[in-house]
Amino acid sequence: MIERITNLEQMPQALNYLIYKVEEMEELVNKLSAREAAPEPKEWMDINELCEYLPTHPAKPTVYGWVNDKSIPYYKNSKKLTFRKSEVDDWLHQRRSKSTDFLMKEAEEFMAKKKKKLV
Repeated sequence: MIERITNLEQMPQALNYLIYKVEEMEELVNKLSAREAAPEPKEWMDINELCEYLPTHPAKPTVYGWVNDKSIPYYKNSKKLTFRKSEVDDWLHQRRSKSTDFLMKEAEEFMAKKKKKLV
C-alpha cells in the first residue's frame, strides 16, 4: 500500500499504484465473469457417460448388473437407461468404506450406550 501523499512529487507514484490496483480488479472481474459463463456440468448421463464418470470405469455389463439388482439409482425412458449425476454422487458416498478408526469409535459409542441401558 502506498503512503499518504504529502507533496506533488509523490503524485506519479500514487497514480501508478491506483492504475495497478484497477488492472488487478479488472482481471478478477474478468475471471469471475468467465467462471459464471462456463456451462453447468451435465446433470443427466447415459450408460456410456456413467461408465466414463465412475472412478473405476466399470464395463456396461457391470452397470446393467447394478441396475438389475437395483443397487444404483437410475431412470428408464422406454428402453434407454439414464442416470442423474447428483444421485450417482450420493450413491458413491454411501458405498464409501469406513476407516478403522471410525469403526472403532462407532463400536465404543455403541458399547457405551449398551452399558447405560444395563445400569
